[in-house]
Amino acid sequence: MDAHQDELSNPFAMDEDCRNCPALADCREQVVHGYGDAGAEFVFVGESPTAGAEATGVPFTGDAAGERVQRILGELGFSRSAPGAAEPDLQNVYLTYLSRCRHPERAATDAEVRNCEPFLNAELRMINPHIIVPIGDRALRELAIEYTTRSPDSFDVSEEHATTVRGRGFELVPMIPPGEQTDAQEAAFVEHMTENVFSRDYRQTKGRRSR
Repeated sequence: MDAHQDELSNPFAMDEDCRNCPALADCREQVVHGYGDAGAEFVFVGESPTAGAEATGVPFTGDAAGERVQRILGELGFSRSAPGAAEPDLQNVYLTYLSRCRHPERAATDAEVRNCEPFLNAELRMINPHIIVPIGDRALRELAIEYTTRSPDSFDVSEEHATTVRGRGFELVPMIPPGEQTDAQEAAFVEHMTENVFSRDYRQTKGRRSR
C-alpha cells in the first residue's frame, strides 16, 4: 500500500465502499478514512466520526468539537488553515478514527471497531509516527492494549489528559474529547505538547524504523 500524498484525504487509498459492518454501511453517509500528512510524526486517533465529520468526510471537522481540534493543531503549528476549514491544510500530523463509520443512534460496537482495526493498523504501520494522541477513553484504552504494558482498565483520559504515556514503540499523549474540554484543558494540552514534547528529542525514544 503506497501513499498518494498529493491528496490529504485518504492518502492510502483505503476502501471507500467498505461493507464489513452492514449495520453501519446501511445508515452512514460516507466512510471517513484518515486525513493528513502521510509522513507525519504525530497521529491523532478518535473513536468515530461525528455528524460534522461525516458530512465533510474529514476527521475532526464540521462542528464545534472539530473546530477545537483544528484550533489546537493551529496553535501547535500543524495546521495552516482556519479552525473552521472543511479541508484543513495540515503538515506533520494525521487524523483518523478507530471506527470509520457513524451510526446516528449509537456508538460503534466492539466488533465494529475490530473490523476497522486493519485500516488503523495499516495507517500506523505506513506512517510510523513518534507520538499518538488518543482522543477519549475508548481510543486510549484500545491503543493501550497494543502499545503499553499497562492494563487498559488502568487508564482514565481525564487523569491522563496532557501527559505523556511511555509505550512500546510509540508514546501516547491522551486528550479529553474536544466536545468535553474546557478552555483550560485545551491550554494544558497545548502547553504540554510545546513544553514537554516539542522541547526534547523524542525521536530517540522509539528506535524509529526507516520509511
